[in-house]
Amino acid sequence: MAKDTPPRWDRKMQQRLARGEAAALGELYDRFASLVHSQAHRMLDDESAADLVTREVFGYVWENPDAYDPKQGSMRSWVARLTHRQSVRRLRGTAPSAFAQGYEDGTDDDGGTCGAEEAVAREELEERVRRATAAARADYIVASMPAPLRAALELAYIQRRDYRQTAADLGVTEDEARRRLRLGLQLLSTANTRPLEGSSPPGYGRAL
Repeated sequence: MAKDTPPRWDRKMQQRLARGEAAALGELYDRFASLVHSQAHRMLDDESAADLVTREVFGYVWENPDAYDPKQGSMRSWVARLTHRQSVRRLRGTAPSAFAQGYEDGTDDDGGTCGAEEAVAREELEERVRRATAAARADYIVASMPAPLRAALELAYIQRRDYRQTAADLGVTEDEARRRLRLGLQLLSTANTRPLEGSSPPGYGRAL
């Protein structure tokens, strides 16, 4: 089996969805709903909007199972891409009305040039999209990590444990805790953002 071939579960799930099996959609929802909702909430910072994106993503999957291409990766990755795309659309939909209606040609409704306020609003929006995209990618990377790495990062960044406390909590040696944190950070570096809102865990920089 090729390295990038998706698991049999992904291919079978697509087939079941294509046959219109409601139970398949329920299984898919149980497996990925928390990922979709947390990614959407991370990008939009709005519970109701995240709920709506979650419904939209699974609605799209149900209606368009053939849009998933196993050659492009796992179904989990596909669902994450759908979530990102829909969240960006929602995010851009919060822009000032003139921009949200398609301020793409540099003119206002009267044919004049976009004013400074609209230009600033556009730049701020695109920066917000970039930050949200990087943060969502970081979330996805963490969610996809092997459980030992994910547990170490969550202890270090969310519960603010240093590497010695992390080792004690996980029941591993200090060297193993540092190894897990190092590997986790290496994976997170591909997200182009500082992990889990940025600050290093206590004592981590001194430990390595």
